[in-house]
Amino acid sequence: MRSVTGRERFEDGLRAVAFLVVGVVLYLVLPDGVIRWRTDLPEPSTAVALGVLALSCSGIALRRSHPVVGLLVTVGALFLGPFAVGVTHTGSLLALGESLYTAVLHSTRRASRWVAACTGVLTALVALRILLVEDAASAVRTVLSLGLLLAIPVFWGLEVRHLHERAEAERDRAEQERRAAERDRAAAVAAERNRMARDLHDVIAGQLSAIAIQSEAALTVPDADPALLRRVLTQVRQGSVASLAEMRTLIGLLRAGQDDEERTSPGGLERVGALADGGRATGLTVEVDDRRPPGDLPAAVDLAAYRIVQESLTNAAKHAPGSTVRIVLRHDDGALRVDVDNDLVDAGAGASGGGTGTGLLGLAERAAAVGGRVDAGPRGRSWSVRAVLPAPSPVPVPR
Repeated sequence: MRSVTGRERFEDGLRAVAFLVVGVVLYLVLPDGVIRWRTDLPEPSTAVALGVLALSCSGIALRRSHPVVGLLVTVGALFLGPFAVGVTHTGSLLALGESLYTAVLHSTRRASRWVAACTGVLTALVALRILLVEDAASAVRTVLSLGLLLAIPVFWGLEVRHLHERAEAERDRAEQERRAAERDRAAAVAAERNRMARDLHDVIAGQLSAIAIQSEAALTVPDADPALLRRVLTQVRQGSVASLAEMRTLIGLLRAGQDDEERTSPGGLERVGALADGGRATGLTVEVDDRRPPGDLPAAVDLAAYRIVQESLTNAAKHAPGSTVRIVLRHDDGALRVDVDNDLVDAGAGASGGGTGTGLLGLAERAAAVGGRVDAGPRGRSWSVRAVLPAPSPVPVPR
């Protein structure tokens, strides 16, 4: 049972007073509206009758704080009437119906069942006694009267209690669904943040690294040829423009949902030549061997392969400057295979040396997102990246 507030206690007290007022009015207006149990006792005084009525109604004040105790108080006053004064007034019967209803509704489930069971047993015993002492017609009238007096409040209380429990269960279910939806939303936000972090690392960080390497090369070359400087600055500008374009796309992805325009990250293997040119501008020797049959790949696989090549070139420029990078793209056995190898500058150096490992982790996550895998590590005098991405045979592009 839940705790009862002070306001609810006050309301219950007012309810008891209201029943007492109704009982007093009925006593004054209908003085013969009583059930007389004993004719050997004298007519009770008004003070005694109203005292018994007040005691009957006092149990209603406990309807929510102690409903079973309130019922016992009302029942005790009801039994006091026949034995003490020989009559039971209509107001006490109304108080009994209210106490039965509230005891079934506001008590514990176990107490509610006990009250309902005891009411049914009492009704059956009274009907059986009348049937044995008097006749069947009197027993039927008694059962009907007790049904109106006892059964209706009990069944009404049980039905209202059932509706309250169903409403509480629905509220609990709605709260659980809300929490589940909140967890799903948080997981979706975390996944989107991870994806954006990969894009920032693979795209923006890679292009800015290339710009830094090109700028450093231009600054360290003594008496650089103006034509060489112009080529380097051209590459720096192209990298800057590409970084801005990528950043605008990422911002568009973050704002997706505010309009109906669908935004996707740019990039695909059709731009692998531009990646190779960017790598050559950093001082790498880049060789591309594209053995794929003509046709379109799934967009997710195409983008993942592009990012893997891009990150591999960035790592090579960082950790093996001036090395030769060999890129092999081929499609066989229902999978796109991307192989990127670069010469190690010295023993123990490689694409992962000196880094935080974020790039390699990002490659693995990108491949796993499309159901593939990436293996990276030294192979002899080379650092090798091997990616296998599941993809059906490319769909030929009509000419």
